[in-house]
This record gives sequence, C-alpha cells and structure tokens, in this order.
Amino acid sequence: MKGEPRPLAVERTLGRVLSDYLVLVRPRISAFVLFAAFTGGLLGAPTGTPLTRVLLAALFVGLVGASSSVFNQVLERETDRLMRRTATRPLPAERMSVRDAVIFGAVLGLLGVAGLTVTFQPLSALLALSTLASYVLVYTPLKRHTSLNTVVGAIPGAMPPLLGFVALSGHAGSWGWMLFATLFAWQFPHFFAIAWLYQEEYRRAGMRMLPALPGAAGLAGRQALLYSLVLLPVSLIPAVRGEAGTVTVVAALVLGGAYLASSAAFAWRETRVTARAVLLTSLFYLPLLYAAVLFDPAVSLAFRN
Repeated sequence: MKGEPRPLAVERTLGRVLSDYLVLVRPRISAFVLFAAFTGGLLGAPTGTPLTRVLLAALFVGLVGASSSVFNQVLERETDRLMRRTATRPLPAERMSVRDAVIFGAVLGLLGVAGLTVTFQPLSALLALSTLASYVLVYTPLKRHTSLNTVVGAIPGAMPPLLGFVALSGHAGSWGWMLFATLFAWQFPHFFAIAWLYQEEYRRAGMRMLPALPGAAGLAGRQALLYSLVLLPVSLIPAVRGEAGTVTVVAALVLGGAYLASSAAFAWRETRVTARAVLLTSLFYLPLLYAAVLFDPAVSLAFRN
C-alpha cells in the first residue's frame, strides 16, 4: 500500500548495486584524480575564470579516469578472481554482468570526453581520450606480460593535472608539465610498495609485477629509492624557474625528505613495515604538495600578473 516502507531486502539490494558501481570507479583514486585535475586547471585558468568552471573541468577529467577504472576491472576480472584483495569486486564475484560494467564505463568515458570537447579545449578531450585508451588497451594487458607495465602505466597515471591545465589554458604550459613530472615520479615508490605487499597474490594471478618476478628480491626497494631521489629535484623545478616560492620549496623538501627516508628504509630492508611506511607516506605526499602549491603566495602572485 501507498506509504508503507519498502521491504528491507529491496533496500539492501539497491544499496548493494550502488555500492558495486562505486567500487568500479575506485572512489579514493577517483577523488585524487579530481583533485589533481582541479590543481592543474586552477593553475592553467586565465585570470577571472570562475571557480565553477575549473571544478567542471576536473569533473570531466574525473569521469574519464573513472571510466579507465571500470574498463580495467572488466579486462582483469579473471585475474582479480585469483587475488584475495580483489576477489570480492563486483565482476569477479559475479554480482554484476560484464555488459552492465561496459555500458557504465562507456557512459562515463563518453560524458567526460564529450564534456571536455564541448565545454573546454578540444586538445584536452583528445588527450583525455588518448589517456583512456593507453591505460585500458596498453597498460592493462601489459601487466600480464612485462614488469615494464609500471613505467607504461605511469604515463596515463600522471595525466590528470596536465589534462586540467590544458582544458583551461588550451596548451600544455610549464606548470602542466611540472605537475605531470612530479606525479610521474611519485607513482613508482607508491606502486612498488603495493606490489611488494601483495607479491604472492600477483604471482598467483600471473601478473608481471617487479617484486613478484623470480630473483627480484631487493629490486622493489632499490627502485623506490631511485625514484624518490628523482622526485626531490623534480618537485623543486617550479621554484628554480621562479614560478613558486617558499611555501612550495618547504613542502617539497619536507615531504620529499619523508618519502626519501621511507624509501631508503624499504631499500635497506624489505619488510611489511617498511613497505607500508612508503605507502602511507605516498598517500600524504601529493595532496599536501598540491595544496602547498595552490596556497603559495608566490604562485598566486605570478598568475595575477
């Protein structure tokens, strides 16, 4: 009858469906993509650009990123079934059909690319589409064939701030490339720590992640240390070029030093404690560095002039 509460089973089913769609877009990663694209967009926006327009560009970039996550899970549903940490996802657990996931991913990607095309610069739409294609069609299949997949995947993974910058400015300016370079280098210690923590699962699933390869003991830590060493000077490039000030320098040195120290400990001795320390440090590094850039008075002054 009208006015009666819905059956609890129906509410649970609807809640589960919505939860499964949320899992497909990997909300924590999507949230970071949005923030990275927003940072790039804000730095690329002409003077007087409404903040809502920057947010809209970030949303469209975020939709493309979410589409990449969906298609990644479509292609990896069989290997996800073999790993404990991913076996409960909607596709390997067969709570959702492949057709529904493909439609969902296609809609997200279409909305993101179309939105960038119509509302912003066509170049940003073309780059976003290329990012989606390289992540899904190149990086994802490579994970089963070569450990170089991490290098290949780091390219589309570093694109969100550059896409945001291009969407608002119409070109890939110096800040767009600097944010790209920082994000590119940041990814390696982060992903090597994850790969080390779950190396047995990756090995069982046939994924060619560096720590899961025969005779690769110690390589993940050394590679993490190498890229954290690269990241430190890369993050200081804006200050060297005179496009950032003290706030960015201090943040880059403190955060970069912490990332370097945790990576050095991981390289010295690969344990669950040191790997988790790298992972935890990485999760703080980028949001705090990007926030420092946005609140740096020298950066704001440069863009006002």
